[in-house]
Parts: sequence; structure tokens; C-alpha cells
Amino acid sequence: MNSPTVKIISDCFINPKFVSEAAKKPFYFSPWDLLMLTANYIQTGLLFRLPENQDLSITTFLDDLKESLSTTLTHFHPLAARLGAIKHENPPSLTVSLNPENSPGARFIHSAVNLTVDDILTPTDVPLVVQSFFDHHQAVNHDGHELSLLSVKVTKLVDAIFIGCSINHMLVDGTSYWHFINSWSEMFKSKGQNSHLTRISRPPILDRWIPTGSDPIVNLPFSHDVEYINRPNRPMLRERIFHFSSDSLAKLKAKANSECNTTKISSLQSLSALVWRCVTRARRVPADQETDCMMAINNRSRISPPLPEIYFGNVMHMNEPKLAF
Repeated sequence: MNSPTVKIISDCFINPKFVSEAAKKPFYFSPWDLLMLTANYIQTGLLFRLPENQDLSITTFLDDLKESLSTTLTHFHPLAARLGAIKHENPPSLTVSLNPENSPGARFIHSAVNLTVDDILTPTDVPLVVQSFFDHHQAVNHDGHELSLLSVKVTKLVDAIFIGCSINHMLVDGTSYWHFINSWSEMFKSKGQNSHLTRISRPPILDRWIPTGSDPIVNLPFSHDVEYINRPNRPMLRERIFHFSSDSLAKLKAKANSECNTTKISSLQSLSALVWRCVTRARRVPADQETDCMMAINNRSRISPPLPEIYFGNVMHMNEPKLAF
């Protein structure tokens, strides 16, 4: 049976409540940011059950979301802009930056679907309709020249609300993504009363970090964007969500440490090892073939001097952890 279609009810763009002088200046990316040019947008959704025996005014709720988003974007103004590219002839190169003169705002979509929470969470596989809860599904970060760098899609279910956020990965890593989401939540809870620029509890550091002794990478050695854009044609895969209780994780960690005669294996390492062994077995990888499990690592505390957690940008690399096999 086909899933119900997600219906778009309204579509608009949200601009920062205040435009600071910093928002009018050119914004160049760090080396870690530029590595994300052909990666996909970061997409995460939040599912909230509607309170029982209480009427929710969806209009008031959306107005509060838009008002608080506008205030939050004042502090996170790059999310309201678009990417810009300048071609150079001699030598052939491209400059990719944030275009402060092209800032139409963050996209905000209100939609609805005739589904319940159980329709989403009960099936063994994640329903394909969940992909429609996000605006920029399968977009790559380079598309930010035309697409919004932040898109919020609020979908009303029968008994819940799903807020799907898509943010261009050139601007944020996972840490910065949740920094923005938590700041927006802070503004929303204040119901518009906390509109002063100095009232945000964790203002982001927007200036791009460059390694000591290095110059900013302004020009990329390409003549056309097609030379570096990679759009992988991935096959349709089944998606599953697995839940591990704290008791299960404790038993898994204890077993891994016991088998390896150590106490240093963490819960994350033991769980990663279990998942990767299952993935490797499902792929039927030959027993004598090596496999790698790559994980994204936050580098803010690992560089010298360390960067604060409120640094807004990409400070991560892919690491090969030592797994407990």
C-alpha cells in the first residue's frame, strides 16, 4: 500500500531580525569547510507527540517558531545566505565563499500528512515517506549556490509534529548543528521576550579558524564546478533504526573488556565493534580481507590551542577507532 503524500501548506523564507555589520562582510571558508563541498546536507529530525486532551493552535505554534528562528538567525547569520563563486582566468581557478549580498533567508515549510507516530516508528524499516519530511534530501553542499543553506520543514502528523532541519555541511559539523538547534530552542522557549542580541546564552564564534602559519584557501584549482562535484548514484537501501538499552550497553562493554582482558574499552567502542561486525558479516566480506570503520571525530579540544565548543564551523576528521573485535 502506498504511503500518504506529504502536502505542502505554506512556504516562505525567514530573515534575521537584525542585520549586523559582520553579516555584510565577505565570508571565506576554512580548509575543513571546503572539504565538504560535495558532501550532503546534514539532516536531522525531531518528532514531538502532541499533548493529550490539549488543543494546539498550529498557527500560533508556527508563528512562534518563525519569530524565534528570525531572532536566532541574527546570531547565526551565515545560515540565511547563499554560496557564491567567482571564476578566475589566469590561472584557472574558483573562489567559493558566502555571498553576503545574496541572503534571501532560511526556508521554512509547513506541511501535513495523514500518518501517526506509530505509522513512523512501528514498521521494521523506516518508511520512505520520512524522506519527504526533509526539504533538501540528497542535495550536495555545492547546491547551496541556489538552495537555502538552512531549510526547516514542519510536518503536522495526526498525533505529532515532525521538525526536519537541513543545514549545509560547509557551514556546520555535528557540534555546530546542535549548537544552532539548542540556541533556537532557547529562543523559542522565551516566546519572543529574549530578542536582545546580548541575551543568547552561547553566542557562536563565526570567524573561520585557519591553522597557525597557514594562509586562507581562497582559490580552488578548478576551471568549472563539474570538475569536483560528485553526485553518487546510490542504490535504494532499506533503512533500520536500532535501539540499545543502557543495560544492554553495559553488558556489551563488560563482555568486550573481559574477552580482551582490559578495562579500557568504552561503550561506544564496544557498540561500534558489534555493529561493524554485523555489517561486515551481512556484506559477506571474506575472512582474510581487512575492513575499516570510519567515525567522525570532533577536533575542537584536540588541536593546540583548543577551540571552544561554540566555534561555528567544521572542526572534524574521519578517524579509524580501535574496535574491540
